[in-house]
Amino acid sequence: MNHKWNYQPPSQEQTEAAKALAKETGISPILCKLLLERGITSAAEAKRFFRPQLNELHDPFLMKDMSIAVERLNQAMGRKERIMVYGDYDVDGTTAVALVYKFLQQFYSNIDYYIPDRYNEGYGVSVKGVDYACETGVKLIIVLDCGIKAVEEIAYAKEKGIDFIICDHHVPDDILPPAIAILNAKRADNTYPYDHLSGCGVGFKFMQAFALNNGIEFHQLTPLLDLVAVSVASDIVPIMGENRVLTHHGLKQLNSNPSVGLKAIIDVCGLSEKEITVGDIVFKIGPRINASGRIQNGKEAVELLIEKDFSAALEKANQINQYNETRKDLDKTMTEEANQIVDHLEGLADRRSIVIYNEAWHKGVIGIVASRLTEIYYRPAVVLTRTDNLATGSARSVSGFDVYKAIEYCRDLLENFGGHTYAAGLSMKVENVEEFTRRFETYVTEHILPEQTSAVIDIDAEIDFRDITPKFHADLKKFNPFGPDNHKPIFCTHNVYDYGTSKVVGRDQEHIKLELVDNKSNNVMNGIAFGQSSQARYIKTKRSFDICYTIEENTHKRGEVQLQIEDIKPSEE
Repeated sequence: MNHKWNYQPPSQEQTEAAKALAKETGISPILCKLLLERGITSAAEAKRFFRPQLNELHDPFLMKDMSIAVERLNQAMGRKERIMVYGDYDVDGTTAVALVYKFLQQFYSNIDYYIPDRYNEGYGVSVKGVDYACETGVKLIIVLDCGIKAVEEIAYAKEKGIDFIICDHHVPDDILPPAIAILNAKRADNTYPYDHLSGCGVGFKFMQAFALNNGIEFHQLTPLLDLVAVSVASDIVPIMGENRVLTHHGLKQLNSNPSVGLKAIIDVCGLSEKEITVGDIVFKIGPRINASGRIQNGKEAVELLIEKDFSAALEKANQINQYNETRKDLDKTMTEEANQIVDHLEGLADRRSIVIYNEAWHKGVIGIVASRLTEIYYRPAVVLTRTDNLATGSARSVSGFDVYKAIEYCRDLLENFGGHTYAAGLSMKVENVEEFTRRFETYVTEHILPEQTSAVIDIDAEIDFRDITPKFHADLKKFNPFGPDNHKPIFCTHNVYDYGTSKVVGRDQEHIKLELVDNKSNNVMNGIAFGQSSQARYIKTKRSFDICYTIEENTHKRGEVQLQIEDIKPSEE
């Protein structure tokens, strides 16, 4: 692997501050340095970080329009109006719809839910959806994880006598839709202290406010936190502040008493005997929920998430698992085709972005292909396909680069766009693709930093094997849940040697199972280096090398640690 390793040794001042915090907390100075980097400077703050409490959640009524939203919902229930819960077809949208629908259904029966079809209606609030609401006598629509840009569609609904409450977390335009209430902490006139909630998180805050207003105990909301955790992890929003509290308790719920639908997915993923982490949601649970909207219809995901009967849920989960297998096949084929196109792009070495278009591609998988391209080429990527007479697509970004702003720079060429820093959706006339490619590249070239376009591993601390004690590992585990703004720390150890027992493993002999020692202690450390078997020959020469890695729990031997090796380099003699 030709990664560049980036390590900034702590300054004298940082070292002293870490030592002082270590004295106060009883935690190793190495980990105290990581706490300081997260803005945690006292023992009291460290305790709050390590043990997030539900009573630290913000008052939902601090959010602009929250009182209006609750009042309108109460009014709808009082008048026995038909209510529709409407959401996007991805994980965040379907978990949000399931959460709000499940909670309200306990108190009110004249309620329906709706997920637009990715292929017939596209993203967000659709005219077809509004027409369906009108035909079925809906008077109030609660829209989740979308709607902030649906100015025309919501105006159309208003003409038909349908009110909207928007719960969204995407960046709004200057003109807001004519909804009764808009719950979105990214509004220009925002009054809420935290603006990184997921769409499902905004839905949860709305239900929290409704519960407060109606004298419903908070503990009735707790079973819904598993859905919030799934949305936060899958939507790649920061896991600090309020999201950390929600995710911490959501994971507890997911591990101890998940809802029937999520329990069925957990079983299908083979996770039932394991402690579920953010990583399991990102790589196993989330993709399966997403596959429903990608391959068939997101409505099936909601049906599963609100299911009360376990055997019926298991049947639905198996069906969704099938969609995921189809998705994987499509993903593999399309990624290979995309790589071929990229390989033939003129002047690839000088380009700072990738924009590719293939009208035959499956619309449901282009977001995944865009993600793959950013991982392979370390550049923001836009992947487009054809839907009717438009080029529609998904954009993904590299660390620290705001792809939403890059797309907004080209807005006059677009029919529609929306999203946030790392992921966005867009559509344009096919004839605009060429000009969009040129202009997007211009913006990226002017705004991206050189280090954002190369494979860099940021190392948090240089340590020796003797530092990795059981207490160190126990304290490190308290940093969970990991995610954006609270990434899993990467450590580096210099001058390590093969203990003599390392070997190549895997179906295609692509991984290395390592047993390592360093020259400072007699500790033998177990490690796994995925996809790095090309390094095995060097390791066997008995020469020393440097490793950077994360520290994981050994899944086969409880309580023992295993190093997950990110990269290996010969030591500098």
